[in-house]
Parts: sequence; structure tokens; C-alpha cells
Amino acid sequence: MDGDAFVGDDIGPWSEIKLEIIRQYAGVYSTIVAKQRRFHHIYVDAFAGAGVHRRKRTGETLPGSPRIALAVKPPFREYHFIDMQQKKVESLEELAAGRTDVHVYRGDCNEIIPQKILPLARYEDYRRALCLLDPYGKQLRWEVIKQIAAARSVEILLNFPVGALNRTVLPTHVDKLDPEDRAQLKAVWGDESWFDAAYTKTPGLFKEETIKASVESLGEAFRKRLHDVAGFRYVPKPVLMRNEKNAPLYYLYFATHNETGAKIVDQIFSKYRRHGLR
Repeated sequence: MDGDAFVGDDIGPWSEIKLEIIRQYAGVYSTIVAKQRRFHHIYVDAFAGAGVHRRKRTGETLPGSPRIALAVKPPFREYHFIDMQQKKVESLEELAAGRTDVHVYRGDCNEIIPQKILPLARYEDYRRALCLLDPYGKQLRWEVIKQIAAARSVEILLNFPVGALNRTVLPTHVDKLDPEDRAQLKAVWGDESWFDAAYTKTPGLFKEETIKASVESLGEAFRKRLHDVAGFRYVPKPVLMRNEKNAPLYYLYFATHNETGAKIVDQIFSKYRRHGLR
């Protein structure tokens, strides 16, 4: 890295909650899987960042998800950190220096996960993985989520940026929807069914109108999609993270084929569902 320039992200309280949830479940997950000696478990961070954050309110530095995962006891057998930004990758490489169990990739997780990660987590080889999918925006493709679900060996914590979609992509009236945004939504959602989740019919003065649905409606539709279409057996009700002004930012989902994991995360999520803030 060049000089002392900070390459991490400035975060608010909602991100600190997300990191605490990751800390809690990663610890429980590793403890349970490590007791089963024939299992080999790995941690995957698809948008890993620099490994460090800065608290907006105070400027205090905080560990990011890679550092949190590396601190988990008992440890995962392997760690795989992915990011597209060179400076953040360099920071991750510094974090991984001298370790043979930490692997850093610069590139698109939509390509790296299917090509390099899923072959390391084959169900029939008694390999399991916990994967954090925390995109910076609309980079994550639905097809990758579906491939992860098909592997049956990977549990995911997934950030779905419903607030950003609601503010910057989805206009109140559908006739103002940008064609490029429509194409991006199809890639994120997987098909055109996002439209029925994002918009609803309502009586107008002269005729029925199509207007934007609630954030909660969109969030529940995506939860059902993770279960019904991607094929995860268990998808607990997610946490809706909100900012200080109570505006919705994103949903944090958990999806798995493991009933025990689903029950544990449901208990963790329940502490934060009401407001999404402490």
C-alpha cells in the first residue's frame, strides 16, 4: 500500500451489527464443524474489502470480516478472500503474509466462486464452507447463488441492497424505469420475476396504476426466491438494516441446507430484526 492512506471503508452502526452477526455465527459454525473430524471447513469472503474499517462517528478503526474470520476459534481449515480492487487486495495479501491457509484472489467473484471455490467444497468429499456475500452494489449474479445452493455444502450470509435499489434503480412509476437498470435487475434476480415483487397494482383516478411495492414486500419475495428457486432448504426471515434516519439499507439473509445452522442464525437474527439498529 502507498504511504499511510486508509484503504478500508467508513462504516455506520448497521455495518457493525452485520460484523457482529458474522462474528457470532462464524464462531458457532467453526466449533460445530471442527468437532466432526472428517469434515474440512473453509471460510469464503466474496467482497472481502481491505480487512479493516473505520467508524464514521469517531474515526476509530475496526476489524473487517476477514480479520474477524481469522480470529475465530477453533480456526477454519482454509480462508479464501476475494476482491476486485487492487489496493484492498494488497491489504489482504499483507494480512495473509506467511500463512499457507489464507488465499487471496483479485477478480470477479461471479467467476472465481464457481471456478476456484466450489471445487474445494464438494459435499461428497466432506467439505463444507461458510460464505459471506456482501456486494458493494449490484455486482453479484443470481446464477452464482444458484450454483452455491446446488453444491449443498455451502451456507451463505448474503447482503441484498434493497435500499439502494429502491432509491436509485426503481422509480415510483414503472414507465420511468431505465432499460439498463432493468437488465441489471434481471442479472441480480435471475429473471424478470423481480418486476412482480418490486411493483404492485393500485386503483388510479381513471385506471389501474402500477407503482413501487414496499421494501418489505421486495425483501420477502427475495427470501422466497432463495428457498423456492435457488433451492436452499432453510432461509430464515432476514434482518432489515436501517440507517440513523430509519431508512432501509439492505436485508441480511442466511441460507443453508442445514437445519441446525438455520435455527442458530434465526436466534441471532431475532435480536436485531425489530429495528436493525442497536
